[in-house]
Amino acid sequence: MATDTLTKPLTPYQVSRYSRHIIMPQVGSAGQRKLLESKVLIIGAGGLGSPIAIYLTLAGVGTLGIVDFDTVDVTNLQRQILHHNDDIGRPKVESARDTLLAYNPDVNVVAHEEPITSENAMRIMADYDVIVNGADNFPARYLVNDAAYMSGKPLVDGSILMFDGMATVFLPGEGCYRCLFPTPPPPGEVPSCSEAGVLGMLPGMVGTIQATETVKLIMGVGKSLSGRLLIIDALDMEFRTVKIRRNPDCPVCGDNPTVTELIDYEAFCGVPALAI
Repeated sequence: MATDTLTKPLTPYQVSRYSRHIIMPQVGSAGQRKLLESKVLIIGAGGLGSPIAIYLTLAGVGTLGIVDFDTVDVTNLQRQILHHNDDIGRPKVESARDTLLAYNPDVNVVAHEEPITSENAMRIMADYDVIVNGADNFPARYLVNDAAYMSGKPLVDGSILMFDGMATVFLPGEGCYRCLFPTPPPPGEVPSCSEAGVLGMLPGMVGTIQATETVKLIMGVGKSLSGRLLIIDALDMEFRTVKIRRNPDCPVCGDNPTVTELIDYEAFCGVPALAI
């Protein structure tokens, strides 16, 4: 999804700051300018959202939107590297903004301090080029998938639990999350991270992969994870990829879609949405 209309030349400071990018033939000045003029929306400022946001900030992505309505809790600090001890009790979007601007004050951080819902998802996504999903509950995951598809936005998806992680990319017209998981599991069948736990380093692994895929999409380089699901078993340190395909019977992106507008995702999943 590389942008062809680059308008601003790099400043001497930017040439110096991003020099290790610019000297790479796959990036160069044009690639760095694409990053600086891009807009990325991250769903969640938690375990996955933390490394995604930090690395995209360091890479020079021009505008980062962050959707989260939770506050920082002491239990978050084992893995959510956007937040610090002094942030306990603060809204995560405020803590995230402070951390990201400390890394790179030139990045425009847009805080969306609200739960993402069927009523606001399309509005929030409208101004962004790429959507990156760091949500940790099924209602939000299905909502973000459907809204990204209906908005025509690439979706960089990731998930984590205990020692296991997954990452993939859904490009418009090439499948979606529902092609992989048509329906959510029955309530209670799959535990949440708060119930089963998660290795503190695992979101760093998966989130960094999501950030890498996002940067590649923006610059239009390399081979994305579209059509492939990367599965990580950190306990045995095994990585494998599984081919995935668009399902012509998918209710959202199939040949005869039955879901053409956003629905009640809490009812669909049989559980209330949780803080992301």
